[in-house]
Amino acid sequence: MTRREPLNREKVLDAALELAMEEGLEGLSMRRLAKSLGVEAMSLYNHVSNKADILDGLAERAFDQVELPDPALPWPQRLRAVALSMYEVFARSPVVPMALLTDQSNPTSVRALAPIDSVVGALYEAGFDDAAVWRALGAVNSLIFGSLLLSTGGFNVDTGEHAGRKQVGVYIQEMDPAQLPHFSRLLRNIPPTDPATDFERALDMLILGLEQSIPF
Repeated sequence: MTRREPLNREKVLDAALELAMEEGLEGLSMRRLAKSLGVEAMSLYNHVSNKADILDGLAERAFDQVELPDPALPWPQRLRAVALSMYEVFARSPVVPMALLTDQSNPTSVRALAPIDSVVGALYEAGFDDAAVWRALGAVNSLIFGSLLLSTGGFNVDTGEHAGRKQVGVYIQEMDPAQLPHFSRLLRNIPPTDPATDFERALDMLILGLEQSIPF
């Protein structure tokens, strides 16, 4: 008989991510997770406290994969690098940002918050005061998570194609160009692109706007 490898926290988190990616956050439960691992539900509590602990663990692991830039780089380059890395990491595991945005996950470890600290440090270096840093951080987070939401249609599908493209045909059929001339024109002339490229260009626009708003 094949001997089963002992369970540990990393294996539990791996299985939880796989289950959540297949079934969504609502489909992730201790009972289903235990079944997928071939163990009793009670054995999971030796490694995780509850579902919230699992989601915090997944978020912490995702944040830990974000590449932190060289602190010697100029602040715009550091901000750009962190934001791009966050987008790329979360795009690989779209249920993780969904857990964060719905307050099902709130990791507070240094490991989880280091990328945010890097963004904040770059904004302070730029010369913004506390209020402006807070607003700019919100703008960066909104761009990252909003871009993921728009491109995936809910953080649970392939991010290789913008989810909005799938609805363009419906809009064009129903839309009267005489009443909505500008939106109608746009939908008929959407350039070939991909969500990652769209995000990168939007990020560059945001950083340019931040640079232009630095107080002198």
